[in-house]
Amino acid sequence: MKKKPATIKEIARRLKISPSTVSRALNDHPSIGLVTTMRVKKMAEELNYEPNQTAIFFKQRRTFTIGVILPNLSEPFFSSAISEIEKVAGEHEYTVLMGQSHDDAARELKILQTFKKHRVDGILMSLGKNTEDLSFIKILDDAEVPIVFFDCVPRIDGVNKVYSDLSTGMREAVQSFAALGHKNIALINGPENLLASQERAAAYRKALKSENLEYNARYEVHTDLTERGNIEAIDKLLVLSERPSAIVSFNDFVTLDVIKYVRQRGLVQKKDVFFISYANYPLWKYMENPPMGSIEQYPDKQARKAAEILFRHMAANDDQQEPETVVFESKLVLK
Repeated sequence: MKKKPATIKEIARRLKISPSTVSRALNDHPSIGLVTTMRVKKMAEELNYEPNQTAIFFKQRRTFTIGVILPNLSEPFFSSAISEIEKVAGEHEYTVLMGQSHDDAARELKILQTFKKHRVDGILMSLGKNTEDLSFIKILDDAEVPIVFFDCVPRIDGVNKVYSDLSTGMREAVQSFAALGHKNIALINGPENLLASQERAAAYRKALKSENLEYNARYEVHTDLTERGNIEAIDKLLVLSERPSAIVSFNDFVTLDVIKYVRQRGLVQKKDVFFISYANYPLWKYMENPPMGSIEQYPDKQARKAAEILFRHMAANDDQQEPETVVFESKLVLK
């Protein structure tokens, strides 16, 4: 038969002392003498005693775990982010529970419910591109589970969020194109309902205006971020009688698809068409002919700051703790 784990009562029975004395000795309570403490710990070691973590968590009202929900861990952006989150969690002796939404709103909600059920002490989250219902925020707030959003954040007040100001990088991208003489500058944007897409669109139009370039609605197209969607988006631009010579795209993965497609169409990158995209993934250094540039959004800095905010709010344990917003400026990195 499988041997049952030793309990405080078993240690107390063998040493002929009270369970409460054993408990205090195991926790180095000053009221317990050194000799008794040593005897208790020696017996606990002999019996392979392990503390009842459930009881400890219940007493401290903590599980020493945080939940993290990201759209896709395979993306270098989020791989960099989770690395920083785990570093911060380790500094606080916390365990990280991971969940991938794959941009599926229903899956995202199920992960949130699971985290709540398992009583995580806090949650870090980057919203999926299809998430519109934010009612879970109040549910978590009522359950006293703090949440901090980063990168893809909700456009509402009263929540903790850390994100990158996409307009600074867009301005630098359009300026760089204009400096090379490009006048027909297009934007391959993400889904229209996505906050990040709306920010890119606004920044794009503002940047064109600052360079005295006319906005052309035909030069602003959208993709659902799938390979097929990316190809359909670039095709809309290539069939124009006056096609754009420079393109800013939603992210580097979109750019990878469109570079492949324009090459198949017989066009030469950095001659017939120039590209700049968002994210600045490390993959470009492995390409012989990378795009003209990529816009850095600092996923590591975003994630670390979001984690620091979360632990600060968990430590405060105060309903009056004011929500925090931190914004990092994006920056164009020329290749």
